[in-house]
Amino acid sequence: MMLSSYAVAPTIILDLALMAILIIVAFSIVRMRSLFAIVMLQGVYSLVSAAWFVSLDAVDVAFTEAAVGAGVSTVLMLAAMLLANRKSDPVPISKQIAPLLVVIVAGLAMFYAIGDMPAFGDVNSPANTGVGMDYIERTTKEIHIPNVVTAVLASYRGYDTFGEAVVIFSAGLGVLLLLGLNGNAGRWTASPSGQHTYPPMAPSANSRLRSSRDNIKSVTSSAVKKTSVSTARKSKKKRFKDKGDN
Repeated sequence: MMLSSYAVAPTIILDLALMAILIIVAFSIVRMRSLFAIVMLQGVYSLVSAAWFVSLDAVDVAFTEAAVGAGVSTVLMLAAMLLANRKSDPVPISKQIAPLLVVIVAGLAMFYAIGDMPAFGDVNSPANTGVGMDYIERTTKEIHIPNVVTAVLASYRGYDTFGEAVVIFSAGLGVLLLLGLNGNAGRWTASPSGQHTYPPMAPSANSRLRSSRDNIKSVTSSAVKKTSVSTARKSKKKRFKDKGDN
């Protein structure tokens, strides 16, 4: 009994350390304003989560978290930063109350549902009865992989897993194309009715707003100028007509 407790202790310490790192990184993400730092910390959060899943013997989930969370998501976030400011504006406290309440209620609901979960390693749990036991008995003989979940995803459900990977790849590729990373990034132009509304290079949100305001001012001033010129011409013609009548 003592030997088993000593053998389990390092794993528990590792799990607690990883959970503490996740909490610290999460609070840092919430408090920061630099979008680049936030994206990098999100990648760190995914990598630490993947390490935690490995410690829990969920290698397949760890692989997915590292590939999608730290890999694809980080690339997409960095690509989206090309169309946004580098720093986020501070959010008023009044707008943070509702999201905080939603998070608290969702967390309480999850803690309330813990009581309905089966005990860890319970032989009578749904995962250890029925088809689950069939996979456990056949995996060692047919697949020769100690991790049953990995064997199910990579072998028994290999085509399904491949389809999911294709869907994720297609979604990521579609987002990259929508963001303009098909060789035309930084060369966006728009010319409705012959009026260039944006400069040749892809602008940030503030410069885009300033450029739209400048375009509105230029269009308004040109319209006022044309109106004043036409009014002056009409008044000049009217004076000549009055002189001719006299």
